[in-house]
Amino acid sequence: MSPLRTRLHEIIFEAEDPVGKAFDVALLILIILSVLVVALETVQEINQHLGRLFTILEWVFTVLFTLEYLLRIYTVSRPRAYVTSFYGIVDLLAILPTYLSLIFAGSHYLITIRALRLLRVFRILKLTNFLVESSVLMQALRASRTKIIVFLATVLTVVLIVGTTMYLIEANAGSGFSSIPRSIYWAIVTVTTVGYGDIAPATPLGQLLSAILMILGYGVLAVPTGIVSVELAQAQEKVKKQRHTEVCPHCGREGHDQDATFCKYCGGQL
Repeated sequence: MSPLRTRLHEIIFEAEDPVGKAFDVALLILIILSVLVVALETVQEINQHLGRLFTILEWVFTVLFTLEYLLRIYTVSRPRAYVTSFYGIVDLLAILPTYLSLIFAGSHYLITIRALRLLRVFRILKLTNFLVESSVLMQALRASRTKIIVFLATVLTVVLIVGTTMYLIEANAGSGFSSIPRSIYWAIVTVTTVGYGDIAPATPLGQLLSAILMILGYGVLAVPTGIVSVELAQAQEKVKKQRHTEVCPHCGREGHDQDATFCKYCGGQL
């Protein structure tokens, strides 16, 4: 990359450079202010007096974040890797709501997605312990996703069967089970131990089935916890050496070992 692109990359992506750290801190302040503006805009009393100012500020913030997003694409040698990365997607979603508001009224309230960008504060402030733990959590979730998908499919099958059964039992009891979808909604609420109470069985058989489903709900909550806990223990061993905040200039990913010379994800030189 040219010296200009290299320097811009250091400022935008790195937290070691003083100018880069100042850039990141200023960016975090802008993110907080933009989210605060959107929140205050929904307060009628304040919006009546400062509504026009809020609109101007929203567009100013959006233009600044758009320029920053384009600079991030410009400064990496593999733009596609950054655009499709987690932070690349978050950065894009952070600017889309304002532009979408030109077509869909009210969509600019989704600007609060920008709050996800505050996750960079751990890298900026060199809170490496938080970086390591977040890496452990992400790896554990990725490793357990297949088991969790199978588990959720099983739960959905159970609530489908129980919901349909409850509809057959309570259809003529006037207890609110007026359709199978509504009965499935009740089964989901019950098995997750939420229990809104807006629908409740009236027949003895329905109450028995409801009690069984409630007890089953406690076991349902324990399964994903156990799955993720096992994967967390295994992921802890894999990432315990990842305590570096440097970002790869090629793919934009971080989490490299302290003595790493090349990126473990794309092979580019750090």
